[in-house]
Amino acid sequence: QVQLVESGGGLVQAGGSLRLSCTASGGTDNTRAMGWFRQGPGKQRIFVAAVGWNGGYTDVGDLVKGRFTISADEAKNTIYLQMNSLKPEDTGVYYCARALTRILSMMRNPEGYTYWGQGTQVTVSS
Repeated sequence: QVQLVESGGGLVQAGGSLRLSCTASGGTDNTRAMGWFRQGPGKQRIFVAAVGWNGGYTDVGDLVKGRFTISADEAKNTIYLQMNSLKPEDTGVYYCARALTRILSMMRNPEGYTYWGQGTQVTVSS
């Protein structure tokens, strides 16, 4: 059974940092990419960052570019999201997702991902 488990969320003051982790288990051999999405209260799920398996691809959303960094440890089936200079508008539930295909035009779209974690809450206070 495929599972994605996120961790590292919490409450932080504006300007602070957090590091999220997501580990995949169960049938991970066909992973092609993994990503992070954010959903704020009453808002749609938006793209944050993605990383391709076997190298050659990383992407960071325009709203967080220069502040957030995505990385992967493929041997551990784990990705990380280092979030610096956090702002109150970064508040939301952060979801980890796993893609079985790597179609670049779909990597910023939730429909490009097959499996999702339960999410971890990030709250940034002003």
